[in-house]
Amino acid sequence: MKYSIIIPVYNTVSPLYELVSSIKEVFKTIDKQYEIIMVEDCSPNENTWKTLESIASENPEVIAIQLSRNFGQQPATLCGLAEASGDFMITMDDDLQHNPEDIPKLIEQSDHDIVVAQFSDVKHSLFRRVASSIKSYFDSLLIGKPRHIKLSPFRMINRTTVDGMLAIKTPSPFIPALMFHVSKDVVGVTFEHHPRREGKSNYTLSKMLGVFNNLIIGNSSFLLKAIGYLGVIIAFFSLVYAAIIVFEQLLNPSTIPGWTSVIVSILFVGGLLLFSVGIMGEYLIRIIAGIESRPSYVIRKKIN
Repeated sequence: MKYSIIIPVYNTVSPLYELVSSIKEVFKTIDKQYEIIMVEDCSPNENTWKTLESIASENPEVIAIQLSRNFGQQPATLCGLAEASGDFMITMDDDLQHNPEDIPKLIEQSDHDIVVAQFSDVKHSLFRRVASSIKSYFDSLLIGKPRHIKLSPFRMINRTTVDGMLAIKTPSPFIPALMFHVSKDVVGVTFEHHPRREGKSNYTLSKMLGVFNNLIIGNSSFLLKAIGYLGVIIAFFSLVYAAIIVFEQLLNPSTIPGWTSVIVSILFVGGLLLFSVGIMGEYLIRIIAGIESRPSYVIRKKIN
């Protein structure tokens, strides 16, 4: 069996040498075939790509890829999956918060389609932990993530599942959504989470909102369905309220002429329009999904 280690890289420099060295030592110990695919997501720090060029030139098992612009962690990871030739793909971060020495524990669970690292003590800020908890709830609600599984970028996916994920063409990929669309055979393995070796987290508030937006809009029809349901509810209550207004008008003819008909019309038409928007949105989702061919990433350079 061959294993592909996929690492999206952004603005990281010094930890990369130690990361690659540690991965090599791990696979030397367990005596498995492997490749390391490092996808540089067009970092503003020019030393990041120079470092990857140096590492790839010294290590033939390392494939260094540079994207044409900053597409984000999800497309960068998808790029690595598409370039990988292994039977199993292991994705991990570039900052050594994920310990390469834990890779054998993932491999031990290779009879499952998806193996996800579960961290007992996450070294993130309180805000990010709270945001992750909220997102985890929506992951279960929208993409079918099992509630007992806590997602992380440190995971192993087998070839069959990855091929199914790559068959889904979307300009806004969200790896967990692709995974759980293909397979629900997932298991979690508990690991220790380590502090970052360099810099700060690149997940700012705007980026976290972007990921959440991608989950809600790009990978589900949740909002459109919610609007459709809201339209039905409003239409129902508008009819009830209209009946009440008409009844009051019959009992109290002194009401201002025309007011009743205007209010009834506004309430009914407004509810009907919201419902119609939801229906049309469902059709638009299917049309866009069928004709959209915009790439989720573009490769500028590739070494090895």
